[in-house]
Amino acid sequence: MTCVLQPRECKVTKKPQKSYGFYLRIEKDTAGHLIRNVEKNSPAEKAGLKDGDRVLRVNGVFVDKEEHAQVVEIVKSSGNSVVLLVLDDASYQKAEKEGVNLEELGQKALTGQQQEKQSPPPMANGAITAVPQPRLCYLVKEEKGYGFSLKTTEGQKGLFIVELSSQGAAAKAGVQNNDRLIEINGNNVENYTHEEVVEEVKKSENHVMFLLSNEETDRYYTSQKMVLSKENASLRLLPLKPRLSEIHKGKNGYGFYLRMEQNTGDHVIKDVDSGSPAAKAGLKDNDILVAVNGEQVDGLDHESVVGKIKQSEAKTTLLVVDKETDAMYKLAQISPFSYYYKVQNPTPAKMEERVELHTEQKVNHKPRICKMVKGPSGFGFSLNMIKNKPGLFINEVQNHGPADTAGVENNDFLVEVNGLNVMNESYDQVVARIQDSGDRLTLLVCSKDAYKYFQSQNIPIKASMADPVHDTSEPPAYTENHPTVPEINSPEPRERASSSSSSQSAASTRADSDNNDDTKL
Repeated sequence: MTCVLQPRECKVTKKPQKSYGFYLRIEKDTAGHLIRNVEKNSPAEKAGLKDGDRVLRVNGVFVDKEEHAQVVEIVKSSGNSVVLLVLDDASYQKAEKEGVNLEELGQKALTGQQQEKQSPPPMANGAITAVPQPRLCYLVKEEKGYGFSLKTTEGQKGLFIVELSSQGAAAKAGVQNNDRLIEINGNNVENYTHEEVVEEVKKSENHVMFLLSNEETDRYYTSQKMVLSKENASLRLLPLKPRLSEIHKGKNGYGFYLRMEQNTGDHVIKDVDSGSPAAKAGLKDNDILVAVNGEQVDGLDHESVVGKIKQSEAKTTLLVVDKETDAMYKLAQISPFSYYYKVQNPTPAKMEERVELHTEQKVNHKPRICKMVKGPSGFGFSLNMIKNKPGLFINEVQNHGPADTAGVENNDFLVEVNGLNVMNESYDQVVARIQDSGDRLTLLVCSKDAYKYFQSQNIPIKASMADPVHDTSEPPAYTENHPTVPEINSPEPRERASSSSSSQSAASTRADSDNNDDTKL
């Protein structure tokens, strides 16, 4: 039975800083780690990868039953060359149906791979362990200082940790003798002199964040032609952790206020009711919100974040940090969301969400977050739909108007209004949402090509795919040449998206008004 099932070994080699030319995905109701969107003439296509292939092994390690995030990490950590053992779609489905042991399948294909210099990830008790990683260490100064010295080594880049005090602050933070110093507080210091590094440590006063590498890690990253950075660092030694709270809504809501701090842009938990679902889930006053249901909220406005919380009717999952933890992550110049992904290691977002292995894309399929403030004649665009066809799209974007200034383009498809997905809502419902928005409006939009792509691949369009947007408290500058009127000649009615209602209200309004900077949930 198994003789007709023939896995293929594909060695994919790319140039540094370029992509392999494929996506690795998991899809709803479809088993296995799928190869998708193999680009023409890419390293992936030249290596023989085909759309729908399932990945059985990465660098000799069986991964079919591993968490998807872990498989992605192995591929990314493989540097500029990776060996994939794959099975075509029809054969994989046949193997699943017939109960074939996929781990035993294609063992012979490993013979050639074992001759390669490419090393599989280390194993411990039969489980995949991480490849060597740089480490982030958070040092808190003690009475006798940090408890280490620095030295240079001829012919080697950077400074090295020496004379480590066994009970000192550095040792307690996970620093080891002969560690090489790469970054201080998020800034690379490999080319700094001894005096400059000492000065950087002194400037940090009582707390300092080091990115460190040891000899094994340096050797591995050099062999893979990879750059050491905080983005691929281990966070396990960091003493302060973000907290994940699953909150089930009660009769009176979740029992807390959400406030957006105007000076920092942070979304802060306030006034947690005693005995409320929020309190029982461990939420505390002044916690800072990092993510809602697996999606980061950095860069989103207050209304959008409230919308995301309300979108889950019965429960919501919040990732939060206290102020001390927030300060530690800001010192490292990384998001606490990195810890949630790397250390907690959940299945990323939703099962059908794409995991991207590209380092660059020829076509930008990212959706865009567009924030605008209403002008004298509205937001400066028309909302349209075509009868019997799904989706709402935008046109008549007024030149230099609020929408134009915010980055909205003609023929953009509308995905979200103030953080709420409207792709399945009627035209009238969406217009009502926009009109109820008051003077400020946040839209998630994507181009026509991006919309077709996401629909064809069955990929949900989410704000987390977009680049961060930094809002300002002042309305965007624009000029208005003349007022525009609603378009009335389409197969369905069109209406100018505008609103005359005000978004100004009391600081502590209940949940039926999403437009406040302080909302009860």
